[in-house]
Amino acid sequence: MLHQIGEGEYQCAFFPNKEENSEDVILVLQDDKLWLKKDGNGFSLPRRRDFFRTPLLPGATRYLFSVHRTSFFLSEPLKERPESFSLEGTFALRQKLAPWEAFGGVTAYHLGYWYHHNRFCGACGEKMEFSGKERALVCPACGNIKYPEISPAVIVGITHQNRLLLTRYAGRTTGGYALVAGFCEIGESFEDTIKREVAEEVGLKVKNITYYQSQPWGFSRSLLAGFFAEVDGDPTVTLVDGELSEGTWFEREAIPPITSDMSLTATMIDAFRKGEV
Repeated sequence: MLHQIGEGEYQCAFFPNKEENSEDVILVLQDDKLWLKKDGNGFSLPRRRDFFRTPLLPGATRYLFSVHRTSFFLSEPLKERPESFSLEGTFALRQKLAPWEAFGGVTAYHLGYWYHHNRFCGACGEKMEFSGKERALVCPACGNIKYPEISPAVIVGITHQNRLLLTRYAGRTTGGYALVAGFCEIGESFEDTIKREVAEEVGLKVKNITYYQSQPWGFSRSLLAGFFAEVDGDPTVTLVDGELSEGTWFEREAIPPITSDMSLTATMIDAFRKGEV
């Protein structure tokens, strides 16, 4: 999955004065998109050395974390984007990048998005300042402290005997099958969210909810928790709220093999197909 990056480590400890070098990854956000380096092989993450023609201002980058001993920094957009760079959405991070680069890129996007959308205090309107003690933003006027925001969400593989319910989202022209999923609402447990989302999307009741795995998913700035659950009662699918265009039961043997194991959804579907759950 996205966060499984092999033997390397993800180090998220806060360092306000991290030493810089030419191999640092420099993330630049503009209009909630990313500056990526583009070449004949696709995209790659920009390194500090790639900015030699458009120099970064001294002290203008902020350390985020490190992956595989490579430090990731955030920079404000420059006046001019280098010619070899392209402004891309986060989907580009899922293409032709090493697993650790994809994970680092989308996690850096998650943090960069949070910094950008919390520049002013939500309590008094004053401009926020960076904390020198922890990864947080602090209001100098009222003392309000903001920490990085992570939205919890669930993914549920609904089963009935030897079948798994696969879905498709309405209004999407690309993408394969998915599972029922949704964000947790205020005051809900994961189990409550599962029951509500299943009822809202496919008109079913479920029982025997069992935890599977979790996954950070910076594309939606969320933390995903995966579960399997059995249908409780009638297995007839009714698409209720219009979010889905299809909800189809598949026999285990008829589920097509996955083409990518980056997402928790794909991993769960394949685990059921192989009889692992």
